[in-house]
Amino acid sequence: MKKPRKQHSIGRGARNTLRLLFPALALMFVQGCTDLDIPPTSSITPENFYQNEEEVLGGLAAVYHELNVDGMLWSYWNMSQVTSDEMIVPTRGSDWFDNGRWLEIHKHTWGANSTSGLDDVNRIWTDSFRGVLRANVLLASLENVTVANQAAIAAEARGLRAYYYYMLLDMFGGVPIVDSTTIEARPRNTAREVFDFIDAELQAARADLPASWPASDYGRMTQGAADAILASLYLNAGVFTTDTPNATAYNSCAGVTVGGGTACDAAIAVADRIINSGVYTLSSDFHDNFAPDNFNSPENIFVVNFLPEAGLGLNMIQRALHYRQFNPDPWNGFAALAETYNAFDADDTRRTVFLEGPQVNIESGLPVTERDDVTPLVFTVDILDETAAGEGEGTRVMKWPPDPNHVAQDNGNDYTIFRLAEIYLIKAEAELEGGTGNPLALVNMIRARSFEPDEPLGAVDRDVILAERLFELTAEGKRRQDLIRHGKFTDAWSFKAASAPHYVRMPIPQPQLDANPELTQNPGY
Repeated sequence: MKKPRKQHSIGRGARNTLRLLFPALALMFVQGCTDLDIPPTSSITPENFYQNEEEVLGGLAAVYHELNVDGMLWSYWNMSQVTSDEMIVPTRGSDWFDNGRWLEIHKHTWGANSTSGLDDVNRIWTDSFRGVLRANVLLASLENVTVANQAAIAAEARGLRAYYYYMLLDMFGGVPIVDSTTIEARPRNTAREVFDFIDAELQAARADLPASWPASDYGRMTQGAADAILASLYLNAGVFTTDTPNATAYNSCAGVTVGGGTACDAAIAVADRIINSGVYTLSSDFHDNFAPDNFNSPENIFVVNFLPEAGLGLNMIQRALHYRQFNPDPWNGFAALAETYNAFDADDTRRTVFLEGPQVNIESGLPVTERDDVTPLVFTVDILDETAAGEGEGTRVMKWPPDPNHVAQDNGNDYTIFRLAEIYLIKAEAELEGGTGNPLALVNMIRARSFEPDEPLGAVDRDVILAERLFELTAEGKRRQDLIRHGKFTDAWSFKAASAPHYVRMPIPQPQLDANPELTQNPGY
């Protein structure tokens, strides 16, 4: 049985406090996210709100909260996965049409005013800025109160704020930098300015973060988490520092200067800091990183902490499984593309995260049928028509298996944002670009645990690393970013024609343009 843990690293007591605090803060946060011109109607200010440790921890829990399944693990994850060559949400009869939203995402036909632009894209903006503004409120409040671990709490807030900006930069490029509680219209900063802000904030936060927390505080931000975000930031510097990334060529970290050297050098240095910290090791079993007890994985660096309790659990399993395979009924939506499934070697243990062929109820082990109660449920590799798919078309990614202690759809598997295997792959790619080190050895080290006997590669290039990132990180919210960095995001794949270059950046959603006249739209929209 999974041992008791603390949700979002702060604990149930703080989370209950958080629930009491939300109603009073709702107006303030919502206005700050959507309309920076409207004066706040609440009398709550940083100077008079957080006055003791319980309230401060509640405020910190609120900053972590935007990473959950109703926040970035929905909107940001959807746009990271379904826009890519990994995944699609086909229309199945009357299910999953949603005014064309899901196929719009997959086919790159979204816009500032489109169905997905007003939903998923807008939610990335509002969820991220809600996290930013909650961090700003907490940081301002900490100037007027003294609590235990105050420096570390402030560093957590700054690190989380930097991560919300990392996601905004990834999706939109330049956005307004807001580091105070003042509510006012702000113009967009350039992509490079946002990049430098994230870099500086993480460096400053790292100084006051611990290398690790006690087990009771598992999941809180650490030096390793700050370094992992930095490593990814630097690897993507060729995209992240320009307002017009190249849509059809590799955007190398070698051409960007960071701290007197190249961004590739910086990525290697930060990756080495994680690798040599003595805090993390690769799990001997790839699947341990996603199991219901994956809090035990020595590979975890930055996680979203979940519990098998109502409203506190991970619901990844619901997104993929058929209606008859689990209790409560899953959603039978997200499926892998055939080319993704077929890219895996048959003897690669990582391929077993896909469900293919005749299916069973994953709790009882008994065969299941489609909803007609007659047709055996079989997951096929191919999807014949994305606009009229059958119930069983498309393999399903079940990377996070069900928690035997789940409560309804809430499972206790944690979602790992960064883990050590990715850090090795970041280092390998940065070494390849910088012409230093031994990237082949790093890639083969990651492959070794997934093949028996080992099947090492004989050479490594950009395409090999992109493929290895697919094999290792499928469904972990990385693929869109990887394809953009490698100049392949606008390529054609199943059900999608080649898309225009401007789709490497999301549009500023129309509600945000309406709310803030200082904003300007990304080119092409």
